[in-house]
Amino acid sequence: MIQKIYADNAATTKLDEEALEAMLPYLQMQYGNASQPYLFASAAREALNAARKTIADCINADPSEIFFTSGGSESDNWAVKGAYFSNRKNIVTSSIEHHAILNSVQYLEKFGCSAKYLPVNTLGVVLPQTLYNNLDDADGIVSIMYANNEIGTIEPIKELAEIAHKQGCLFHTDAVQAVGHVVIDVCDLRVDMLSSSAHKFNGPKGIGFLYKKTGVEIDNYIHGGAQEHGYRAGTENIAAIVGMATALKNNMKNIHVNQATLKELDNYLMQELSVSGLQYIRNGNPDNRLPGNISLSFNGADGETLLHRLDLKGISVSTGAACDSVNTQISHVLSAISLDREYAEGTIRISLGKENTFDDVKYIVAALTNILKRH
Repeated sequence: MIQKIYADNAATTKLDEEALEAMLPYLQMQYGNASQPYLFASAAREALNAARKTIADCINADPSEIFFTSGGSESDNWAVKGAYFSNRKNIVTSSIEHHAILNSVQYLEKFGCSAKYLPVNTLGVVLPQTLYNNLDDADGIVSIMYANNEIGTIEPIKELAEIAHKQGCLFHTDAVQAVGHVVIDVCDLRVDMLSSSAHKFNGPKGIGFLYKKTGVEIDNYIHGGAQEHGYRAGTENIAAIVGMATALKNNMKNIHVNQATLKELDNYLMQELSVSGLQYIRNGNPDNRLPGNISLSFNGADGETLLHRLDLKGISVSTGAACDSVNTQISHVLSAISLDREYAEGTIRISLGKENTFDDVKYIVAALTNILKRH
């Protein structure tokens, strides 16, 4: 019987059981519209307010600064488009951002926005000096991701935000891969906006949030009703919001244990791989990375073929960015870090989660060794 091992947690995660239980009443019994004034809607309204406070507490924000969205992509779109249409100033971002940012910025170029795409070093780091050298008075917003989805590199967000602010720019960070996995304090980071998505931290799909600091003005993204402090119209998905808050609270409660476990699994995988005889490169910053995010490039291999052969052995991983798994071209992230083509073409991403075990890791390495030594 083929083992089933899920090792693509950077793409999505298993729904937290407590989060599912917390969601059920708002799907079946307490289905009132939180915007309505009558008593039957009060349970939904109270749940909405409680969830907003729970999420705010998890990132050291005020509840009034949390805006619910449909997920990370909407939050990213809203942040950069809302900021541009509010002040009509230019955008600075990096060459390794998620396509939710890159495509949004390219869209804004049709409206006269001028964009700068900062290079990164070979570890995937946006150097603070690079940002400093590229800012001028025409720029209005800087958007740099907290941690890269493909290679796991964590960016120096606090330093980058400080540089942006000195130039009079807003600072947004796409923290979709980081929230729920590392400790985030928006007051300490001094970011103006931050994007997150529930399904990356064991919450339900189709729900996320945008943190927007008090006093930061951006245009509305969805027009209609007065939900989300009048900034984002649409009846709130109470069940999903409650599930997101519960999952995030649970992840933050256990974050240090989860991080330690993932680091142990990560180290074990790399130790097993080091004696496999395979030729590979691990991508990303070895000193500051997401725990469990393992981008590996194998010399002379084909990442797409490797993904499918691992799939036949019951192992789920990704190649390049998870959103681009049907695309066999070298990803923009691997190109940006100047990875040699013979290695870049053989890249897979293993992203471990709290459900994974040492036996899973051993099976993955054995499968990789078996496949690549036959190659």
